[in-house]
Amino acid sequence: IAGGFTIGRAHYTPLNADLLHRKSFIITLGLLTAVAALTVDLSLPAIPAMVEALDTTLSHGQQIVGVFMVGMACGQIPAGLFADRLGRLPVLYVGMVIFTLAATVAAEAGNIELLLAARFVQGIGAAAAIVLSRAIVRDVSSGKDSARLMSLMTMIFTAAPVIAPSIGALLVAQWNWRAPFIVIAACGFLMIFGIRANLVETHVPDVNEHPVRQLISSFREFFSHRQSIFGLLLIVMPPAGFMSIIAVSAALTVEIYGYSLEAYGLIFACAGLSILVGSAFNRWLVTRFDQLQLIGLGVGLIFVASGQLMVIAWLGTAPFWWVWFCVCLFMFTIAILMSNSMVVALDPLPKIAGVASSIIGTLQNLVGAAGALIAAVIYDGSVRNSVIIMATVGMVVTAVFLFRPLIAPGDLVHHPDELARD
Repeated sequence: IAGGFTIGRAHYTPLNADLLHRKSFIITLGLLTAVAALTVDLSLPAIPAMVEALDTTLSHGQQIVGVFMVGMACGQIPAGLFADRLGRLPVLYVGMVIFTLAATVAAEAGNIELLLAARFVQGIGAAAAIVLSRAIVRDVSSGKDSARLMSLMTMIFTAAPVIAPSIGALLVAQWNWRAPFIVIAACGFLMIFGIRANLVETHVPDVNEHPVRQLISSFREFFSHRQSIFGLLLIVMPPAGFMSIIAVSAALTVEIYGYSLEAYGLIFACAGLSILVGSAFNRWLVTRFDQLQLIGLGVGLIFVASGQLMVIAWLGTAPFWWVWFCVCLFMFTIAILMSNSMVVALDPLPKIAGVASSIIGTLQNLVGAAGALIAAVIYDGSVRNSVIIMATVGMVVTAVFLFRPLIAPGDLVHHPDELARD
């Protein structure tokens, strides 16, 4: 984009040359990616008190997580489509307003039915933040620059699951179960102002086609690129692994190995810190190696972690330090593997980055939810069934990488000249 231009009533201005290095821009995108994790993890400590206050059952109260995730899965494809048609900022504003209003209703809900309905709508609003943060990265960068931005965003995103449960517990202890929900609503208001202050429009709207035809053509475009399919397979599989271990982590730590709930919080934080360290390491690596080399490193590490988990599953038992080391290594790998695979998947698709990001996000949610559900169903109090899904996922990811010559032969494609800033 050279110079400002007008389409309809919207005026678009060129991106600043220093946008890729502007801290406020990167932090805002990182916080947008953390919206979902913050919403889930901040509210978890409130569930027991909420169940008692609203006179409902624990199983009903725990649905505030699943309902939110379903809403987010439903909202991603529409968010990506309308962002490609109308621009990133209008859809971001609408999404965050929906999120904030629904969060406010959830904080004031007097019964579980209204609370669950609000959480579903909240998930639809949060979908825009998740999808468009990635789409904006593709709008303004490619290749190594894009991988560096993804790594920085992952570092910010990782902080949410590490600190949010502790903050949520403190809020509930000091005030009541509504306090975390009020804080979530307040964060929504702050994010709206953050978008206004720190982001600019990065996409030229495309309204030449009917929305349905545009969506179909965007899907066709995405799945016509073998490189995008290869990146997609590497991105959507790992969530099944780490969501499965998250689903049974409390039972694994407390019931099987006998640690206290307080110790469990610290142990769980180690997994989050592993992603943080992996993100920092990946940020250093992206300036020295290309995406395929880094994906190979990530796959090698995930194979080491999942291979050991396979051995543990075969043995049926193992010292806790060995099990959790493998889990943390798997999580460390996520930061390297998924950031670079996201770049590989989106690089061939600069004109439909919104829909492409929404396809990836929707499948991530569905596969991750399936992993968590299966883990809960097969859990029988054994170490074997606690780790088998993560172990299997790591092996599948390794197989996908080894079959790359068949899935996406040839060199990886980048389009560094097709950026919103050019």
